[in-house]
Amino acid sequence: MDQYTMTDTALPVLTAAVPGIGGRVRMAPEDFRVEERPLYLPCGSGEHLYLRVTKRGLSTPQMVARFASTLGVKARCIGVAGLKDANAVTTQMVSVQGAPPESVSKLNQDERILSIEVLGRHRNRLRTGHHAGNVFHLVVRGLHPCAGESVPLVMAELTRRGLPNYFGPQRQGREGLNYQIGAALLLDGARRARMPRSKRLWYLHAYQSYLFNRILARRIDRIDRVLTGDWAMKHDNGACFSVEDAAVEQPRADAFAISPTGPLFGSRASWASGEPGEIERAVVADVGATPESLSLAAKDCGFRGERRALRVKIENLDWSLRGDVLHLSFALPPGAYATSLLRELMKGDDQGRL
Repeated sequence: MDQYTMTDTALPVLTAAVPGIGGRVRMAPEDFRVEERPLYLPCGSGEHLYLRVTKRGLSTPQMVARFASTLGVKARCIGVAGLKDANAVTTQMVSVQGAPPESVSKLNQDERILSIEVLGRHRNRLRTGHHAGNVFHLVVRGLHPCAGESVPLVMAELTRRGLPNYFGPQRQGREGLNYQIGAALLLDGARRARMPRSKRLWYLHAYQSYLFNRILARRIDRIDRVLTGDWAMKHDNGACFSVEDAAVEQPRADAFAISPTGPLFGSRASWASGEPGEIERAVVADVGATPESLSLAAKDCGFRGERRALRVKIENLDWSLRGDVLHLSFALPPGAYATSLLRELMKGDDQGRL
């Protein structure tokens, strides 16, 4: 297996022809604001108290540990829909099982908790993925002089063709090599048995995302083109279908109704045929595997897999340049990374400091 890491700048960008604007992000937590959009609101009854929490300099796992300690409950009684970074100002929904509303005042004693809003009670615990995406408000400072020309060009291209749906480097750890542990676990049942399920799945998913990113990289200049043999995704409901005639389906892709997908391999995840299938097979061959061997190993590990769109639509995009500072606002669907947009803008070595 080659020593490719997810912290490298090796993943190609869609807008390579446009000069990067450079700059720095996260100079302060306020420069990276994220607001989670709820998929639903609590129904009003049940044992799970739903909260909307805004925090600064506090990651989601740190928040969960803090809440569990303060409220005297197990960490598993606290549910979240997504993970948020520490070096940011973030707003997200949290569910706490068995906590009375009056206990919430104890949580405000941490200066990193900026506000807590009680939303009400619900019957179910909040689970990963139970959100409708995120709204970002970002500031990039110290831009190159070319920013005035580059930013409009990049934004126009991404708006028209879509944002490459790369997984961010967070999944791969500091060294960018979590996928190697996942690859080893896939074939080592004894080692998997000694590892907690959540940790085991984290590494296996890192391997999935690594292979997906490499497949996307092979198709970066055609992320808005469907090919015969593709599995295309309908953006309105997430359903996938096999593309039998690319010419017939391309107008729907042009309208951003559908997009080509790549595999997050699993026991039941489909693989493409035709040219896209050849690309997928070539990528997994590079790591000494085949689609069949990955599907079989995933069955032993107990995860099904799925298809993931190669691109996503940027919603509510707004930006302004003030000297050498760029202010950005936009919304992305669940599972999409703001760092993908920043990479397209900044390029070069600076993208490693996102």
